[in-house]
Amino acid sequence: MDRKINFISASTPEAVAAAEHLAALYGNVRREDADVVVALGGDGFMLQTLHDEMDTGRYVYGMNRGSVGFLMNDYNDIDLKGRIDAAVENIVRPLEMRTIAADGSESMALAINEVSLFRQSHQAAKLKISIDGKVRLEELVCDGIMVATPAGSTAYNLSAHGPILPLDAPLLALTPVSAFRPRRWRGALLPNKVAVSIEVLEPEKRPVNAVADHTEVKSVLRVDVAASTDSVARILTDASQSLNERILAEQFQY
Repeated sequence: MDRKINFISASTPEAVAAAEHLAALYGNVRREDADVVVALGGDGFMLQTLHDEMDTGRYVYGMNRGSVGFLMNDYNDIDLKGRIDAAVENIVRPLEMRTIAADGSESMALAINEVSLFRQSHQAAKLKISIDGKVRLEELVCDGIMVATPAGSTAYNLSAHGPILPLDAPLLALTPVSAFRPRRWRGALLPNKVAVSIEVLEPEKRPVNAVADHTEVKSVLRVDVAASTDSVARILTDASQSLNERILAEQFQY
């Protein structure tokens, strides 16, 4: 299969040089004409590329030219087209974050990794959490909380001591950040079909920001999170290092 490739890179010298080298070896079609976008950089650049390629039908194959590369394949300039043809397709469905801000504005953004809420000032946040319209936690006092996808469960969710989820698990991780009250609450595993609603209590005294991957909304009053039923991102990974294998291996790191 002779797939048409477009090479893109992060702005670092190492990533730019790799893109130029590979383009000289394999050609470089316009992005809109490509079957596969090869992203050279780290996980942050890969995440942005996946957002850009959401619902285009193009596959994204990443190669690590950055400091972190969980979503990336190892860099190698040999037989790239063969590697791409043999790669495993991973379908990732993002979360939809819908917000109502203190000024009355409403917005929507997609998150491949997680939707997070963080306190905006020195005061801890006070949050009320509902699942499918039923209040499950009347008051959570914390620095923040996140709803993470399986693809994002090894990112910030893991740093906050949340669970690692297999890529094909029909679950979301609801993970608090520095919970103060109830102090022993460590979060919850939720079916990925549920709708999560988070209401900010005392928003003037305890303002909260909401973030969907790279999109931030300041001073929110309410955040609704649910898995998208329409949008998908398509990631290609080497068969020897599939995302499922990487997630499994991450659970045995010490």
